[in-house]
Amino acid sequence: MSAVFADEVVTQAHVRYLRVPGLAGELALVTLDNGHDHTRPSTFGPGGLAALDAALDEIAAHTPAPVGIAVTGKPFIFAVGADLSGVPSITSADDAREIAETGHRVFRRLKDSPVPTFAFVNGAALGGGLELALHCAYRTIASTAVVAFPEVFLGLVPGWGGTQLLPNLIGIDAAVGVIVENALAQNKVTPGPRAAKLGIADAVFEPADFLERSLEWAVGVLAGDVAVPRPEVDRSAWDDAIGRARQVVAARTRNASPGALRAVQLLDRARAGDAGFTAGTAAEDDALTELLMSDELRAGLYSFDLVNKRAKRPAGAPDRKLARKVTKVGVVGAGLMASQLALLFLRRLEVPVVLTDIDQARVDRGVGYVHGELDKLADRGRLSPDARGRLKGLVTGALDKAAFADADLVIEAVFEELSVKQQVFAEVEAVVSAECVLATNTSALSVTEMASQLQHPERVVGLHFFNPVAVLPLLEVVRAERTDDATLATAFAVGKALKKSCVLVADAPAFVVNRLLTRFLGEITSAVDAGRRRGAGAGPPRPAHDAVRAAVAGRPAGRAARRGADARGVPGPVRRRRGPAEDGRARQGVGLQLPRRSRPRAGRDRLGRLPAHRRAAALQRGAGAGRGDRADARRGRRARRAGHRPGHAAGRGLAVLAGRHLRVPGPGRGLRVRPRRAVPAQGRGLAAGMSTRPAGDQVP
Repeated sequence: MSAVFADEVVTQAHVRYLRVPGLAGELALVTLDNGHDHTRPSTFGPGGLAALDAALDEIAAHTPAPVGIAVTGKPFIFAVGADLSGVPSITSADDAREIAETGHRVFRRLKDSPVPTFAFVNGAALGGGLELALHCAYRTIASTAVVAFPEVFLGLVPGWGGTQLLPNLIGIDAAVGVIVENALAQNKVTPGPRAAKLGIADAVFEPADFLERSLEWAVGVLAGDVAVPRPEVDRSAWDDAIGRARQVVAARTRNASPGALRAVQLLDRARAGDAGFTAGTAAEDDALTELLMSDELRAGLYSFDLVNKRAKRPAGAPDRKLARKVTKVGVVGAGLMASQLALLFLRRLEVPVVLTDIDQARVDRGVGYVHGELDKLADRGRLSPDARGRLKGLVTGALDKAAFADADLVIEAVFEELSVKQQVFAEVEAVVSAECVLATNTSALSVTEMASQLQHPERVVGLHFFNPVAVLPLLEVVRAERTDDATLATAFAVGKALKKSCVLVADAPAFVVNRLLTRFLGEITSAVDAGRRRGAGAGPPRPAHDAVRAAVAGRPAGRAARRGADARGVPGPVRRRRGPAEDGRARQGVGLQLPRRSRPRAGRDRLGRLPAHRRAAALQRGAGAGRGDRADARRGRRARRAGHRPGHAAGRGLAVLAGRHLRVPGPGRGLRVRPRRAVPAQGRGLAAGMSTRPAGDQVP
């Protein structure tokens, strides 16, 4: 088996026998250490499992026999689970099953040990590392440690006992939160104090003297001076918790993740408790064997590797030693995007940030936005009052770009017009130093063209952030034709300091993300247009993908499917218009069309002469002389009672497609794509949940 993981960094299990005051006998302390510092956490591959197995053999043969066994980790790290770097080397189901069964066999030796076992969780305990701790009878944890089960996030299951042990320790409801909900919430981790509150750990100690305090606590347990309560698990809550887990998986993965589905099944099996532990671990073996060989896992691990490993060493990035130090940042513009950028630079770099705009009112709004967000962070306990005051003092606004004179980086976030951006850069270049880096947040325009009229075009670089800036991790670093290495290195260094995943992209139209988005939209519109061209004589169209049907219907994906099929067998409200043979009238057929009640009403609109805002208010009150107006008002009231936002696109034949509104074609008409400004309020469709800001700030 070790040949499968030929390049494994083996985690060794070093054994020491300690004589602790107050303990009648020796305590065997096992330290897990792979020989590297905390930047290379300890993992369990075949070699690591064999090392732990050998250490337990040594302890079992030791004379005199120890009175207890404790397991801890190297500084800052307990263990972070299985060594997934070797998964691509697993080519057979037999190898996958052997890994699963070996982990169960070795860890179970701690659970079935004739002497009490302890886990001193001194640092990060993830996946298999947490499962090892759960196999021990007692657990202490450092206040700075974190625990988590990231397996479902990666497309796996906690397959070395986690799905069976955790729910029978802390209850099924809390276990669903740790194993399923947290994993699908961007791999959320649980801090040490919270883990103790849940019951995962029995005691919390500070890291400075963690091992000493843990040993004292273990002596108290062994001597009977410290009682460790184990609350009875509520078995009646199992069905509700499993139902909630299924809802979470359906909502966040649309049941497309085999690992998440299997994790819920394994949690359901855990209701049998200790009596069903052996059968439950056998089911984990089956699940791991299947999932380790699945394409979904391989793709998930590839994606994880890109985001979490390769992003730390971006391809094409110059030597970091060339990067210039950034001690002040200027932001041209004070709109929403610019204000978000100012807040991000302020929080991450903690350097002075100055915003400029064309009038004082805009500048004040931008600075006020930053202050307001800092207040929100402080109110939520994520920012201390002192830090809030200090950061507020670092952000200022100005009308004159001379405020950028001592800035090391100036980024523009103005209107997406090439001539405007060229003018901005020319004005900034006139006041900044020769070493100042000029950055643009453009989402599609040529960075080379922006810099073409400058005296020093080599210091211009693209930094394309995505909206919302504080949340989305991707940062496209755009190298123009004349961008030099020092500027590019500074851009990457700033991106890293902002905790973004930087990707070097070419100065091509729309760069990478928006080029892909354009292709996606092209495929969607082609699918809709293909349905339109089928015609009435071709019979019912082949059912389109649920997302396409939802987009055509102007409602969130999946809503149409839940409503069920209509009389024609087409999940509605998308229907096929009847052809000449069906209604006796000659008309051009269309494949996909909105139901009659959702089409724009023809005829005279008696409120049409009112201004738009007054007409909208009148419709909301139910006013208006026309019958269609009153019907519109009734539909609006029903939508609001149902929880729809004002301006919801459903019933208007519009679908929000990542920054564009798609109008479903009528008879004999082609597909029309209308700019977002054609609709005054947010709508929802295939891209439900996406911002309705300009397309340049969108993320697919």
